[in-house]
Amino acid sequence: MEILASRILLRPADYQRSLQFYGEQLGLAIAREYPGGTVFHAGQSLIELAGHGTPPAGAPPFPGALWLQVRDVYATEADLSGRGVPILRPARQEPWGLHELHVADPDGLTLIFVQIPADHPLRRDTRTAS
Repeated sequence: MEILASRILLRPADYQRSLQFYGEQLGLAIAREYPGGTVFHAGQSLIELAGHGTPPAGAPPFPGALWLQVRDVYATEADLSGRGVPILRPARQEPWGLHELHVADPDGLTLIFVQIPADHPLRRDTRTAS
C-alpha cells in the first residue's frame, strides 16, 4: 500500500464555531474550501472540518488528541491566550523531555502543542554510519 496523503477529518457539533476556532483563534491557514467544509494547513498534515454529515448516534468523543509540533510552546501559549483560547494545561517540560501545552477545541478535542528540545532523542539521527 502506498499512502499519498492524509488528514484528520472532524465533524464538529457547531461548524461555524469550530471554523472560527481553527481559523481565527489558532490562526491556521486555509488549504481549500468546498461547499460544507474547510481544510486547514497544520504543518505537514491537514485538518478538515466537515459541516456536512454527523458522527454516528452515540459515538464516543474523539478518543485521542491532536499532536501539533511548534518551535516555541511558550510563545504559542502567549499567542493563544491573547486570542482568547482557554488553556487546559499551561506549557511545561514533561518528565519525558518534551515541552507541552494543552488546549481544547470547541467540541472538547485536546490539542497538544509540543516543543522538542534540541537535545531530545526525537531530534537525534538514529541511523548508523556505514
